[in-house]
Amino acid sequence: MLLNGHIALITGAGQGIGRACAVIFAAQGADLILLDKNPETLTTISDEIAGMGRKVMHYTLDLTNLENLREAVENAHKIGLIDILVNNAGFDRPGTTAKIDKQEFEAVLGIHITVPLTLIQTLLPGMRKAGWGRIVNVSSIYGIIGGKGEVAYSTAKAGIIGLTKSVAKECGQDGVTVNAVLPGLIRTPTIETFMDERYKKDIIANTPLGRIAEPEEVARVIAFLSSEEASFITGIALPVSGGWGI
Repeated sequence: MLLNGHIALITGAGQGIGRACAVIFAAQGADLILLDKNPETLTTISDEIAGMGRKVMHYTLDLTNLENLREAVENAHKIGLIDILVNNAGFDRPGTTAKIDKQEFEAVLGIHITVPLTLIQTLLPGMRKAGWGRIVNVSSIYGIIGGKGEVAYSTAKAGIIGLTKSVAKECGQDGVTVNAVLPGLIRTPTIETFMDERYKKDIIANTPLGRIAEPEEVARVIAFLSSEEASFITGIALPVSGGWGI
């Protein structure tokens, strides 16, 4: 029970990596605050966590509505001090540098950078006061290698790495660690539904382990970085990519 006694807030908790984090965190003893925009998937995972005997609150909302986001987080404090934050939610708007729409570009940066910053600003004071906290930001291997036709997503994911390192330097003396994980190709509903098989095969061909990963393989790394076991790790950008990008 590595996370027993802690409360974690996870964004994008309805599916994929966020859902896997919720299950693994609960299995390790954490109580949970789950945020997602899909009411059906969010309710399903929330009921599952409750069935595991953990305290859980869930909020269906558009995270980019920052006023509603802050209100939900303030309300969530009723369950106790939130001392683990997993910034996982995100979406993609593919496009090349020449063709990307400015509004879509800014929307991608908003969900991947502005929303995590807002949550960090909201939750960090409580972590600092307690003298313990864990923040894990989900970036992408594209944040360090870039992606053709993925200028918005790659830029946003690189920005998360910069945010991670800056916040880590600011709050390390307060007992708060801040890290990023950089997934490669993961078997999420979005990838399974929208990515063309040609692109999947190309990425797998460039992945030394030669396969797609399951969401749980990333979630276990996030859980480790959220635990006391990772007490002397901060400011890292850790690829969980099967070697893609080395």
